[in-house]
Amino acid sequence: QVQLVESGGTLVQAGGSLRLSCTFSGRTFSNYAMAWFRQAPGKEREFVASINWSGGSTVYADSVKGRFIISRDNAKNTAYLQMNSLKPEDTAVYYCAAREGYPYLTLANLYPFWGQGTQVTVSS
Repeated sequence: QVQLVESGGTLVQAGGSLRLSCTFSGRTFSNYAMAWFRQAPGKEREFVASINWSGGSTVYADSVKGRFIISRDNAKNTAYLQMNSLKPEDTAVYYCAAREGYPYLTLANLYPFWGQGTQVTVSS
């Protein structure tokens, strides 16, 4: 069974940077597309970014395009989310998700595997 563990969330000032990590285990990492979602209090979980199995293709939500970078290291079974120019509205619990097959899906219910989430708080 696939297991995902996020790390790296913390309190950061607006304009700062943070890198989240998602460690994958249980199956062959390179067979899975990876994605990051986030959920703020009182809001639905929203798509942030996704990356295909090789890391050669990515998709971003408009709200983070140009500020966030998703990447992966298949040798380390880890996906990353580099977050730059952070804004208070980026405050949320960030989740990584995994799925086999088509990698560019933005609906949370299409990802069968999830981590427990990591809190990112951006202060103004």
